Amino acid sequence: MGVNYVWDLLMRARKQGLDVDKFRFVPAVSYSPYMELSLAELNTSHLEQVVEINPYYRFYSIFRDLFPPDAAEDLELRESLFDIMMHFLAEIDLYQGMNRREYHIRFVQRDIVDGIFGPKVKEAFGQLNREEQDAIAEGLLRLYETGEAVHLLKQTMRRVFHRSIIYTNCEEKDELLIYIGQEETMLSRVKVDLILDLFLPARFTTELYWTSHFGILEEDPTMKIDAIALY
Repeated sequence: MGVNYVWDLLMRARKQGLDVDKFRFVPAVSYSPYMELSLAELNTSHLEQVVEINPYYRFYSIFRDLFPPDAAEDLELRESLFDIMMHFLAEIDLYQGMNRREYHIRFVQRDIVDGIFGPKVKEAFGQLNREEQDAIAEGLLRLYETGEAVHLLKQTMRRVFHRSIIYTNCEEKDELLIYIGQEETMLSRVKVDLILDLFLPARFTTELYWTSHFGILEEDPTMKIDAIALY
């Protein structure tokens, strides 16, 4: 998939967990008048830190006087201004394509990063990738809107751990049986604890199962010998 616009580049970079603040935008020496980005390989999955831009494709009125022909004085200063302005324009470009809900999700993420939910949540949140952070923030936003904590706990856990299954046992006590579906590591434990801290109602207790599912009668996949966890 080709990349032609600055906002497209930023979206791809953030999905890959790259720091867009480290990108340096420079005016392209040679470019197509029909393209905004002058990438050597439009289909490459690797995003270079130095990105050549055709500043006249969409921003002619802003940059038309910044690089006049044969003007060599203060070139370093003008290139620095170009980089700063392109970062600013790229962020505006990206946010213009966001709807109100996406803005609210970003506000929730900002509150987490600012420590509004406490230092433990802030530290754990910083260890997630972009997709996982979006899942957590969107789940919290829906929690404020609906109050359906258990449902959103299940949904958010599934978005972070794609094989996870959560069973509710409310016959004798309020209990959740949580099958994660992958091996326990320090990072996976941090993710599980974060989701439970944010979404688990106080009255519920939990039992965690990582790779071995507990047996369920008449459910053959859960009744494999040597792969059954005891409940």
